[in-house]
Amino acid sequence: MSALWTEPDWDEHERVEVVHHRASGLTAIIALHSTHLGPAAGGTRFWHYAEASGAMRDALRLSRGMSFKNAMAGLPIGGGKAVVLLDKNGTKTPEMLEAFGDAVEAMGGRYVTAEDVGASEADMVAIAQRTSHVCGLPAEEGDAGGDPGPFTAMGIYLGIKAAAAHKLGKDSMEGVRVAVQGCGSVGGGVARLLAKDGADLVLADIDIKRAQELAREVGGTAVESDNVIGTQCDVFSPNALGAILDDEGIARLDCAIVAGGANNQLARREHGKRLHERGILYAPDYVINAGGIINVSWEYLCRQRGETCDINEVRQRIAQIPGRLQSIWDASDAEGRPSNEVADAMAMELIGRG
Repeated sequence: MSALWTEPDWDEHERVEVVHHRASGLTAIIALHSTHLGPAAGGTRFWHYAEASGAMRDALRLSRGMSFKNAMAGLPIGGGKAVVLLDKNGTKTPEMLEAFGDAVEAMGGRYVTAEDVGASEADMVAIAQRTSHVCGLPAEEGDAGGDPGPFTAMGIYLGIKAAAAHKLGKDSMEGVRVAVQGCGSVGGGVARLLAKDGADLVLADIDIKRAQELAREVGGTAVESDNVIGTQCDVFSPNALGAILDDEGIARLDCAIVAGGANNQLARREHGKRLHERGILYAPDYVINAGGIINVSWEYLCRQRGETCDINEVRQRIAQIPGRLQSIWDASDAEGRPSNEVADAMAMELIGRG
């Protein structure tokens, strides 16, 4: 068995902890990438992995992505991530949530958890019974917090519009063909916002019925999940799981822009160069999908200070996402460098590793 720091996704993580609670059946990984800017914040992914190595890979990659995301969003927090390993039936019990809450509490405030794939607002409420270091809790009307999905979707929508303006010279989404992969809270939200602007939508989800239902709602077309990446379109918007942009995936792309909310869309860093060489504009995922963490982290920070957090502050911060993307694309154009490399360099500087 190789040492953790020889793993290909190891990036000088400050702390990686494997938690096993025999009584509840909990097995989890909590990875803190950087606390340079503040406590490491990032959601918890509840998922079944065929092999434990997949869980460790996710924890390492996603925590690094959170460091970059939070830094680029101008938030006074660092980056972390947790993965809870589920059995093949996806079993998740109250006892497991309690044990995980205890594990977060034991980190002494260095890690703040939130929702991710496989988690719900109700799960965060349960975890909050054991630790105060949790965000994404139910919010009153007009306050930050709650489900981060709609806020993530809003940032992606604004980013897609910015990408269409930069790459296609379009000041409207009317008639722009967008292929949306993933029709859950985020992808579905993106599709509904784009539909209001008159975009031509192609929709896919691992649950084809969900894609078909959304297509009927927004006037789009549903396709099989495996086929959407090769769909001819102006914008391909991945909003499901990551690492889809590998050699094969990039070869199949028939688009001018990749802009979506999935974390770690690039299988490896060098795949950003492949997109660049093909002339495909890429919106770095951790920049365009920051709306959700902006919302829930602001909720947490306000709660820690005993303040009410106005939702308008969150919206104003999400509205800055297109400008950040534009600065990355401008530098990419000027320097001839892939946009992901430009963004990574900016983020590394912000977390003190430049």
